[in-house]
Amino acid sequence: MNAALNSAQRDAVRYVESPLLVLAGAGSGKTRVITAKIAHLVEQGVPPEHILAITFTNKAAMEMRERVRGLLAARSRQEAFQKITVCTFHALGLSIVRQEAKVLRLKPRFSILDPQDLETLISELTGSTAHARAAQWQISQWKNALVSPEAALKDAENDQTLIAARAYVQYGDALQAYQAVDLDDLIVRPVHLFARDEGAAVRWSSRYTHVLVDEYQDTNPAQYALLRTLVADNAFTAVGDDDQAIYGWRGATLDNLAQLPRDYPQLKVIKLEQNYRSTVRILRSANALIANNEKLFDKKLWSDLGHGDLIRVTPANDDEAEAELIVHRLLAHKFEHRGNFADYAILYRGNFQSRPFENALRANNVPYVLSGGQSFFDRTEVKDIVAYLRLIANDDDDPSFIRAITAPRRGVGQATLAKLGEISAAKHESLFAAAFSPEFEHGVTGKAREAVHMFCDSINRLRYRAEREPAGRLLDEMLKGIGYEDWLVATHDKRDAEKRIENVRDFTAWLSKKGEEDGKNLLDLTQMLMLINRLDDQQEGDQVRLSTLHAAKGLEFPHVFLVGVEEGILPHRESVEFQKIDEERRLMYVGITRAQRSLHISYCKQRKRAGERVDCAPSRFIGELAQEDLRYSGQALSPDEAVAEKNAGKARLKSLRSMLGR
Repeated sequence: MNAALNSAQRDAVRYVESPLLVLAGAGSGKTRVITAKIAHLVEQGVPPEHILAITFTNKAAMEMRERVRGLLAARSRQEAFQKITVCTFHALGLSIVRQEAKVLRLKPRFSILDPQDLETLISELTGSTAHARAAQWQISQWKNALVSPEAALKDAENDQTLIAARAYVQYGDALQAYQAVDLDDLIVRPVHLFARDEGAAVRWSSRYTHVLVDEYQDTNPAQYALLRTLVADNAFTAVGDDDQAIYGWRGATLDNLAQLPRDYPQLKVIKLEQNYRSTVRILRSANALIANNEKLFDKKLWSDLGHGDLIRVTPANDDEAEAELIVHRLLAHKFEHRGNFADYAILYRGNFQSRPFENALRANNVPYVLSGGQSFFDRTEVKDIVAYLRLIANDDDDPSFIRAITAPRRGVGQATLAKLGEISAAKHESLFAAAFSPEFEHGVTGKAREAVHMFCDSINRLRYRAEREPAGRLLDEMLKGIGYEDWLVATHDKRDAEKRIENVRDFTAWLSKKGEEDGKNLLDLTQMLMLINRLDDQQEGDQVRLSTLHAAKGLEFPHVFLVGVEEGILPHRESVEFQKIDEERRLMYVGITRAQRSLHISYCKQRKRAGERVDCAPSRFIGELAQEDLRYSGQALSPDEAVAEKNAGKARLKSLRSMLGR
């Protein structure tokens, strides 16, 4: 193990005497350090069941688990692997909430509602669909910052936050009535539980003797509070990089990094500054850029991978011209270097920038994968239909019950659902089963009870037919029967409704065709859907990566095209307005440090906005790069550069002749 690590990495792996902060620069091998440290702890006699490693994404957790498995297998300690906990913050929170469900007044099979599931509830609490999304985002921010509903209501500064605060006051009770939690609750409810129940806090803090946290700079106040309880007086290892803190908009705060030395005076700090990814020129510009931000900890990346190519900076007349230029340059570069499409990434600030690049790639028959955008299966209208299918397949699925019975509305309000929730919790059965209980029969009268029964009866009929009739026919009849398209027209503006209806029809047509081709009924197809509900995220094969900068964090590519680097885009105009340039600069830094061997930066001179062409200015960040390593389009070469370019040209020509000769 030690032979594969540099001296700083070895120090980080071996240090266990007190809390440790590992400042891991981009490409410095942080995952290698975390996994090696887990193996080291096992070798030093730490019981594997007392080791906890936390990260932020399922993908990162999976990669970490596989690396740990390999290291332990190489040391004949494979049996220890099964006892080590490697998971995301939310998976850890879910484990805590499940085991403490009784104390939290939740039934064992409580529901977890994602943001789309909650839209209807928030709309009801705010009294308006127009304010729902903003209120939902604000409530999430308050919860992650551990701001109570009472404090939020007291400190509301304008009408928008007042609407959100009033909804927040009722929000927790509504979720409790549904026997449900949201994603934020998976962190916040354990934090509140540990604050009021010392027994629970001790129970969980005694479970782990060493906690390792990846991407520590991305933690929010609630996650830090959870971490503090879990580590108690034990040692821990936090791995992060203040230069890559780009999630302030979703509640992450660098205050957690600044707070560590104050909360843990014995904190040891080790810096990983050797970069194993990028060339000297790329790192020199990254260092020059990020030097313009105030630093919590001084750190400077370096590399021994050679100087590498100059960074090219190119203007384009507009976004379509930029896309054509980049795709042609990518194809020429690929041909010249005999590379793969997967070696190339086109990175941008916002999803709106992807369309011209998709068009240009398709026009040139270039395979690509899009990440950082919304999965088709995450669209609200598609999830509504999937909720019906899930409920038909399994009437114990409470989140699907809530979503389906409220989309479209049937005269079933929050009071009726709350009553169902109470009965469900008391009888420890599903909401669907509670609808047929004597308690519901006597506790709810009139149209609301009739509407619930009609809904449940329709689900039962569909379930009976689902095993006997073609999926396509059943889907068509279901949509007509529930009046879903009419409901979309009635509740959304015309253009939005038409787009949503088109998405629903595309989805049901695809599902019907799949049923015909594979000979599957609706229940079979629903099971299949649960396995492929992230179709857009399948990223295997030789494809160019199109991605937002946020979604590209943690990835690396031999060749990167950083596009649309303009004032108003990067940095974003709202960040400029609210003087939050530092995070935008870190976002640019993340983009630059994705590149291994070559980096191309481009910007537009003009863009279309609201049907008109407006002038654009290159981003201030371009001027903050190491200018000696940039080659601006049309700029004359120095004598030394001219010689180097001539020699490189000869080498390329020789390579091409060799290829053609074969």
